[in-house]
Amino acid sequence: MLLEKMAKVLHKKPGFCRQNLTTNHQFFQKPGFSPVKSPQSRVPSQEFPLSITKKMSDWLEHSVQVEVAIPIELAWELWSDLEQMPRWMKWIESVHILEDNPDLSKWKLATGGFEFSWLSRILKVIPNQIIQWESVDGLPNRGAVRFYDRHGSSIVKLTIAYGIPGWLGQLMDNLFLGKIVESTIQADLERFKEYALKCQANS
Repeated sequence: MLLEKMAKVLHKKPGFCRQNLTTNHQFFQKPGFSPVKSPQSRVPSQEFPLSITKKMSDWLEHSVQVEVAIPIELAWELWSDLEQMPRWMKWIESVHILEDNPDLSKWKLATGGFEFSWLSRILKVIPNQIIQWESVDGLPNRGAVRFYDRHGSSIVKLTIAYGIPGWLGQLMDNLFLGKIVESTIQADLERFKEYALKCQANS
């Protein structure tokens, strides 16, 4: 029963393609926010810098990836509009950019009988390479989406890490929880693949 509750995801969102993207791309181009410049397309091997690393004994971290036969520019365009993520990430119910502070976004997770929310800030943006964030309030978590150009296809790698609430840790062991989360986010990337291919076909 617990596995069914944890694995249960939200109902499928209606179809959506690139021509319907909102204007949240200005979030990464607003005055005062300068994307990190890099002369190389190399992504550092360390998933998260030491400056944002917290007590790993209380955290779980997962990395999954998918290769999609789309240009890297399209992969970046879809992911960089944060508010559209729930269309393929079914465990995320909503993402809202704060109008008075576009550096911040409010996230809500809902799956089975569980619901969490948090406020995140962007740590690093390198166009067509990486979007990295961490929570500043609510459920402790951090994450990054990395993009790798394969010249005709793109690899999207999603890494997330999250703190385990004490009450949840008493209900199940970390290995059990980790398997559920990892299988869920891998399925999310497979949904992104299908979604992105449809968007490319309709463009």
